[in-house]
Amino acid sequence: MKIKAVIFDLDDTLYDCTGSLIDASRKRAARAMVEAGLPCTEEEVYRLQKELTDKYGPYHLVFNEIVNKYHADNKLVTIAYKAYNSSEVSEIKLFPYVVTTLKELKDKGYKVFLLTVGVHERQERKINILGLKPYFDEIVINDQEIGLLVEDCVKDLLRRHNIMPGEAVMVGDKARDELRIAKLQGMITIQMLHGRFKNEPAVNECDRPDYKIKRIFQIPTILQLNNMGKTPDKLKIIAIGGGTGLPIMLEGSKTYSKHLTAVVTVTDSGRSSGILREEFGILPPGDARNCLVALSETEEQERELYQLFQYRFDRGSLEGMSLGNLLMTALTDITGSFEQAIKKASKILNIRGKVLPSTLANTHICAELEDGTHVEEEFNVRALGKSPIKDVFLKDNNVESPPEAIEDILKADIVVIGPGSLYTSIITNLLVPGIRDAIRNSKATKIYVCNIVTQPGQTDNYKVSHHVNAIAKYLGAGVLDYVIVNNNIPRKDILDRYQKEGAGVVLMDEGVCNLNVNVKKADLVEDLTQKRILWEKQDLLRHDPDKLADSVCRVYANLPSLTTS
Repeated sequence: MKIKAVIFDLDDTLYDCTGSLIDASRKRAARAMVEAGLPCTEEEVYRLQKELTDKYGPYHLVFNEIVNKYHADNKLVTIAYKAYNSSEVSEIKLFPYVVTTLKELKDKGYKVFLLTVGVHERQERKINILGLKPYFDEIVINDQEIGLLVEDCVKDLLRRHNIMPGEAVMVGDKARDELRIAKLQGMITIQMLHGRFKNEPAVNECDRPDYKIKRIFQIPTILQLNNMGKTPDKLKIIAIGGGTGLPIMLEGSKTYSKHLTAVVTVTDSGRSSGILREEFGILPPGDARNCLVALSETEEQERELYQLFQYRFDRGSLEGMSLGNLLMTALTDITGSFEQAIKKASKILNIRGKVLPSTLANTHICAELEDGTHVEEEFNVRALGKSPIKDVFLKDNNVESPPEAIEDILKADIVVIGPGSLYTSIITNLLVPGIRDAIRNSKATKIYVCNIVTQPGQTDNYKVSHHVNAIAKYLGAGVLDYVIVNNNIPRKDILDRYQKEGAGVVLMDEGVCNLNVNVKKADLVEDLTQKRILWEKQDLLRHDPDKLADSVCRVYANLPSLTTS
């Protein structure tokens, strides 16, 4: 059944209610309770509201507990709620991409509705301030004091527009409220991970939304894939690479697919991976380790595992050693092979997808330079100040690939190559004959994601065409279907920082016109104002996980690329 309509919630779905209004509401409630006789200060009541909500969650009866704590009259609970829910609204603004997404949905022919619950006057004022009326086919404000049950509102809205529940999607922030109601009626549910309710645990299966997203621009992509029959349990995505780019691609792709496979390079020879490789004779665990963390089931789990697996000892005989690499080394020793160590770690971490090495051979990447000299091992291939790279190859010829990696590539819907260090993270995988041939023979949509900036020592002065031609040299001409290129140029102060390190933005050039590949431009740059998970020791300019995965799936689903909000 194809999707025809989308119903949106308002608070913490289309704008930041928790950040912009909840704090003010708490202060109003505190003031009203103290003025009505609560024997404490406004600051104490305000602080108690935050502490109780943080401890017990957003559904806790905070005002009742505060009144009981001070043995006050229960009428103060009603006074607090009235002040908290007053029609007073401070300055609010929509989340990024809301207007462009609503327009895109309307242009695609979807019916778009807004259903919000609350004090009618207050909710109407929010809608007017945000300027939302032009973007919806119908807006329903259900007064929480005298209105219908939300379930009846949803049924009535769909009935009047001749839409079956299976043809509609509910988008909201509360898994136990509007999303539970929608799911019980047979609708697809999408939770926006904003505000107080984003980390609420599910009580039962009806509280588990079909999708969890952080960015509203992901919704048109989800709907298009769904209408193509490519729901997360059916869409197969293979990501090939290593270093910093591969985990970012995997992290964002979890929204769209439950069948993710990371094919990861094993030619790293630097830092703790290099030491463990030399002393224990194992394959370098660093890139596989990062992918395992990125495929963790929840965002909270991912953050915790990242801190644990990326922890580096700063003194003693283990100085500079990564704890995650030590754990992977121990698992290799316990299981008897690096391949089984990854499988065991995948089971322990309950990851969504697979991590597979491109080869189990203990080999190295080597390079011939423009001046005729040869260098061996990844650390030297990416070294600064040397002659430009002319050609790369593996130290051992005809290394074999795990059959599972080849099989997954051949069965994939989408094969993503990159982003990442061009030679040492991406092309090193293409030097493995089994991987290269499987990509060539796969019927998947093959997409190369170009880097945002050049990398000193590997791609000095490279433009887009240089990157694509390098991939084609080792993969084969005419194999790639698409190339995705970032078109959101960062601020000058950020670029200046890179130029001091010898790096610059990868720019489009005239050579692109001669490429036998479809080039798609998209906004891929992360939000530099937000705190980020970094997958390497350097704080470099990164692809945004959600933008990157969304752009890849948009190409596959034949949707326009995401542009800046």
